[in-house]
Amino acid sequence: MDIQAAVLREPHKPFSIEALDLEDPGPHEVRVKIAATGLCHTDLVVRDGLMPAPYPIVVGHEGAGTVAAVGAHVTKVKPGDTVVLSYLSCGTCRCCVSGQSSYCVNILPLNFSGQRPDGTTPLRDKTGARVHGMFFSQSSFATYALASERNVVPVPDAPDIAQLGPLGCGLLTGAGAVFNVLKPGPGANMVVYGVGGVGLSAIMAARSLGVTNIIAVDRHSNRLEKALELGAAHAIDASTTDVLEAVLKLTKGGADTALETTGVPAVLRTAVDGLAMPGTVGFVGVAAPGAEVKLDMPSLMFGRRIIGIVEGDAVPDILIPHLVDLYRDGRFPIDAITTTYPLDAINQAAHDSETGKVIKPLLQP
Repeated sequence: MDIQAAVLREPHKPFSIEALDLEDPGPHEVRVKIAATGLCHTDLVVRDGLMPAPYPIVVGHEGAGTVAAVGAHVTKVKPGDTVVLSYLSCGTCRCCVSGQSSYCVNILPLNFSGQRPDGTTPLRDKTGARVHGMFFSQSSFATYALASERNVVPVPDAPDIAQLGPLGCGLLTGAGAVFNVLKPGPGANMVVYGVGGVGLSAIMAARSLGVTNIIAVDRHSNRLEKALELGAAHAIDASTTDVLEAVLKLTKGGADTALETTGVPAVLRTAVDGLAMPGTVGFVGVAAPGAEVKLDMPSLMFGRRIIGIVEGDAVPDILIPHLVDLYRDGRFPIDAITTTYPLDAINQAAHDSETGKVIKPLLQP
């Protein structure tokens, strides 16, 4: 079928809106009419050539919409169902069978290769030339996306399907890091370094657990204001304040838990130095290849822990419906952090996100 999609023809170049041909779904595939897709930092990492990817390619990995067609062997969903698209896992490796699908041993080829496991891609341009797709098994910067049955999450009676796309990755990551890994208790304090979409979702999740002393750290005043609105008790402007000193003061000696979302080595060092003993910092920020962090080893011996977290340590079929329920109850207000753009304004949305003007762009075909 004919679709419109945002294509990256080569690294370091803007997205271009093009007409493409999308194949019909294979036996275990699902075609989804996209209602909206969140724009994530990972998409921009591919645009900027910082992550190996085949070009030309359609990215986008926070899609949500309505099932338009299913393959012959699909039983999980049917046409007309509302769904959120998340990452793909194999379902058979040691991590998947133990409930840790975000650490699937096949996660890189399944999500970043730009093709199916058999080497094919469902996209062609109007000259018949191959365009790579299946990014996170969706490539949802398009009017329609083809996904695997495994990474499609049904959300019956969704309150607003257009708002739910970011649950597939960014908000799943932030909320999952809190619910599944850090698990702060009601009396704990927590610091969130970087309060974009991931950081704010962590704050909303922590607030839903009853955590009251939540501290937000960022360089953008509008994001800090939003953090206070969504449950943070304190906001630290990293552009004008000694962050470590402020954190130690506000936590009375150190944070019980912290989440680092920026991928900046110096920020991770501050997060570790700002921990209590014992204390735990999780990091989800994607750093440049080869990035290194210098740490004070003796201080780590006193119960300080550092944990890398992928996709919130979450099984999408479990956590996404829970987040939808929280959204429906007003305890996870996704629409408070999203700004909607038409798909053909994707380059403006990317600019506004990178400059801090908006928090989470939503692209609507």
